[in-house]
Amino acid sequence: MKMTKKQSGFTLVELLVVIGILAVLTAVVLVAVNPGRQLAQARDTQRRADVNTVITSITAYMADPENNGQLPAGLVTPCVPGPAQVIGSALGNLDIGAIVAPTYVAGIPIDPSGGTAANTGYTVCIAEVTARRITVSAPNTEIATTMISVTR
Repeated sequence: MKMTKKQSGFTLVELLVVIGILAVLTAVVLVAVNPGRQLAQARDTQRRADVNTVITSITAYMADPENNGQLPAGLVTPCVPGPAQVIGSALGNLDIGAIVAPTYVAGIPIDPSGGTAANTGYTVCIAEVTARRITVSAPNTEIATTMISVTR
């Protein structure tokens, strides 16, 4: 009688297949849960909320019977031609916070990626003078395909 010794273990091919499957699954998970993109999307969502807050406060200012439908003082730049006015307290910027806060909004929001009170990172311009339509934009979006702008 011959005695044979049975060896147990994995073959090299089996190990390579398992490592390949794990690599593919890891790549799929990293793409699906890309933390940099998720954070950029969160900041752009905050920018959308901020733009809506600013335009809502300006609209409320204009709707107030005391203001008789007038645009806030200093808001004179048309959207075309030329750049919009930067919102902020710095010299040359439109300090819309001094006009609409705290009556129509608690405070003017600041861009989540480095905005300051002097330069909030948001812009405003007059879209149509006769219709008293204004546009508020967030030019510092992080996702290239995203343009955040609201006109009312």
